[in-house]
Amino acid sequence: MQAFEYVAATSVTQAVSLLKERGEQARVLSGGTDLLVQLKEGRRYASLLIDIKPIPEVNELSYSPETGLRIGAAVPCFHLSNQAAIRQAYPGLIDAVALIGGVQIQGRATLGGNLSNASPAADSIPALIVHHAVCDIAGPAGRRELAVERFCTAPGKNALDVGEFLVAIRVPPPPAHFGAAYLRFIPRNEMDIAVVGAAASVTLNKQGDIILSGRIALGAVAPTPLLAEEAGAALAGRPADAEMIEQVARIAQHAARPITDMRGTAAQRKHLAYVLTRRVLEHAIERARTTT
Repeated sequence: MQAFEYVAATSVTQAVSLLKERGEQARVLSGGTDLLVQLKEGRRYASLLIDIKPIPEVNELSYSPETGLRIGAAVPCFHLSNQAAIRQAYPGLIDAVALIGGVQIQGRATLGGNLSNASPAADSIPALIVHHAVCDIAGPAGRRELAVERFCTAPGKNALDVGEFLVAIRVPPPPAHFGAAYLRFIPRNEMDIAVVGAAASVTLNKQGDIILSGRIALGAVAPTPLLAEEAGAALAGRPADAEMIEQVARIAQHAARPITDMRGTAAQRKHLAYVLTRRVLEHAIERARTTT
């Protein structure tokens, strides 16, 4: 592994100052399950590694039905899965979190790191998008917010400016009769990178037969995780039935812009975008009908 300096930052101000001073040569360590491997393999470079885990704010995990969910950038994934209230309120997000590595990885990996790594195939990002999640970012100019769907800008690249880092992710409280789900396709259990991932969220009317609003997001079918805006817009005001699901799944399929690589062909990914969108919509609607 390449040589680098290591600093355990104890405040947001200190981390921002170090990032501003060292620029592109500095990297933030939240979980490290992606970054340390990339440094070892020479796919990323850093002369300074800034460990943000000692900062209290990035370790905070809180949820209330009134204010929603706040996930500090250094909160390990297993903490979310272990909270019954969070599992009940955000099952679609838990679908994705549960797929980020095995038991050991779950104890170290963070949603903040998964998002900042900006992989087009990241499991958590489509789920965060359909939950209307927002990034809380700190930098030399102060704090700013950015919708998760705008955070990733290219494979492995994000919207953070020099001196900035992700402090937390905020997810609004789910409305009544809300449901969400995430699924991915992998060719075998040993392969943990999604060939395609799909997430859906819907809000139903009180009777559970009409969709008031919804969102569809796809992973591994574009240079960044993709909010399928046309597909989401097509959900509003529609009956929650098989015909609607079929039509919206086709719209989502049309939005996919996949490539062929060692994990799958573009044609296969196009087909999977349709199949998985159909399935997550069915699951999201089923969940929405069981919530109050």
